[in-house]
Amino acid sequence: MVFKKTIDVQAAVAIAAGEAIAAKTQGTFGVGGVMLDQHGTVLQSLHNNVVKNGLIFDPTAHGERQLIDWYFAERAKGMALPAPEDITIVTSLDPCCMCSGAILAAGFNVVAAAPDRNAGINYDASASFSALPPALRPRAGASFSYPAVLGSSSYARAGSGAAPKSFFIGKTIAEPTQALCSLVFEATSGNVMELFSTDLPQPQLQDIATLAPDHAIVLALKKFYPAALTYRCAPQRPDVGLAPFLKLAVERDVAGGGEGDAVALLDFFGNLLLCMPGRLAQSGIRTAFMEVTRAYAQLRYQLMAGADAAQQAQLRRYLGHPKDGTFVFARGPSDDALSFMNLGAYGSTMEGPLPPNNPAQLQYVQPRLEPEALARLCAQLPPLYRDVIQIRPVLVADRALAEAMAGGEG
Repeated sequence: MVFKKTIDVQAAVAIAAGEAIAAKTQGTFGVGGVMLDQHGTVLQSLHNNVVKNGLIFDPTAHGERQLIDWYFAERAKGMALPAPEDITIVTSLDPCCMCSGAILAAGFNVVAAAPDRNAGINYDASASFSALPPALRPRAGASFSYPAVLGSSSYARAGSGAAPKSFFIGKTIAEPTQALCSLVFEATSGNVMELFSTDLPQPQLQDIATLAPDHAIVLALKKFYPAALTYRCAPQRPDVGLAPFLKLAVERDVAGGGEGDAVALLDFFGNLLLCMPGRLAQSGIRTAFMEVTRAYAQLRYQLMAGADAAQQAQLRRYLGHPKDGTFVFARGPSDDALSFMNLGAYGSTMEGPLPPNNPAQLQYVQPRLEPEALARLCAQLPPLYRDVIQIRPVLVADRALAEAMAGGEG
């Protein structure tokens, strides 16, 4: 069905709910969204695509993130689109930290239906947005809307947050539609979360560096990143040898419209798998971390799709879950929207507790916040990120690496 226009919050949420049902049918998180211009014209509707064919496809493929990337891609092709501040994303579920950071960084408005008390930016239903850095809270308060839900059951609520944009004539959600948005998500979240736990335990992982250079897994990896496997360090201990790879990616990040960030992914054995810049000139939310985590997930997906069970098991032995490796950021977290999006995307990549022997899974070279400020930022995140994953970015231990990167700026 093609939707041309909607000037009613209930109708827009119904479109998002339809996308959520499609996501459930696909076997991924039951969440959907629709993008409207300032007149209520439907520009695009999409659903979650984290899972395809029973495999993790892209941990960042939430509906809102995809809609924002679609917007920038279409605008780059020459499509006449309004400015972000004139666009509203209506989503069936309260945006997670990744999508909230992306929405704030790009400047869109949002109308959210069902609550997400585990990972939603409004997880406490206060519309105070205490999970955000203080500087971002007023912007969320002015652009994130939680319309009233009419009814008398537990799904009913008073409106909060920003008022829906003036083109909406009807500004409330019907109770059955709200219930549908909640139930579709609840019916899918457990099964999808289990897919993030199907990788092999660490003792069963094998070193990809022992494979022949012409092995299919190595060739596929090098297609994504030609310099893969040309650097190795002690597990979880990136050293100064990583500096040239980060520096080159930083230069490319600047050339691609970024501020000079890069992110490397090392595996369980310390092998360099990927080191990428962002592509902010292509889309305002394609940071280096978004590029790396999506590339690794899609590398694994491409190799596993169509493979039999034995082949998939072999792939998992050499390309394990990133939680068993190490992400290394050239620049540490800050209190801006893109950095908040990165932390949320990191949480979406982990989707569960870190291994007890790898608490420093997320490392950075150059700090942008004082340790106390970074600790406060992490302590105020929604429960999934704060209590389950326990996101705790740490400074790399090798000072020579930090000095080499600092020297590269000079």
